[in-house]
Amino acid sequence: MAVYDLEEQEKIDDLKAWWNQWGNLVAGIAIAVALGIFAVQAWRWWQGRQADEASVLYAAVSSAVKANDVPKAKEAVAQLEEKFGGTGYAPRGALLVAKLLFDSGDAAGATAQLNYVIDRSAEDELKQIARVRLASLQFDQKQYDDALRTLDAKHDEAFAGVYEDLRGDILAAAGRASEARTAYQTALTKLDQKGGYYGFVQAKLDAIGGPLGATPAGVAPNLPVQPNAAAPIPTTPPPQVPAPAAPSK
Repeated sequence: MAVYDLEEQEKIDDLKAWWNQWGNLVAGIAIAVALGIFAVQAWRWWQGRQADEASVLYAAVSSAVKANDVPKAKEAVAQLEEKFGGTGYAPRGALLVAKLLFDSGDAAGATAQLNYVIDRSAEDELKQIARVRLASLQFDQKQYDDALRTLDAKHDEAFAGVYEDLRGDILAAAGRASEARTAYQTALTKLDQKGGYYGFVQAKLDAIGGPLGATPAGVAPNLPVQPNAAAPIPTTPPPQVPAPAAPSK
């Protein structure tokens, strides 16, 4: 029995020695892991709450836009951008309000909302949509050089056809028909030949002389042609605005 007690005491002493040497480190690691788990859960909860509150304001923006209520839309989007600018709802609300403001004659307000999306959105797709709409607005204001610079920004291949089509519209209106023809030709290479949009761009190209190197009879290739831009935001069929991603719980 005494031998057994001695062996137990030795094990206890060894454990105490190990703990004296490594106990603080082990405890520190355990606390750090626990705090990390807590922080992750708290962050997810906070993000979920932010998204829920932002969705309420976004719904208010959407309702105001549908009702053509400019003051309410401006107030709601201002709160959305100020309080929840880091969510996906803020840039989407800004895109809605930009269209409403342009239609109501407030080009400066529309420009400010589109620039907000370009400067603040974390989603490249939304930025590219905002740029094509901003270029359309600048085109309508006859700010041709500004519009072309807006379209010079890097964009995904999926947007190439829309960007080049609008570039062609701007160049044609500026009297730069040869460059417009090149832009329209580039746009056609990026579009689905079976789609209606392809035929729309092809008609504009044909109206200013057709592909470079082919000048149909009776058409002066260098004459400026004003494309039909009845709805300059957007002039071309707009890309769809993706819905905001659901927050992770």
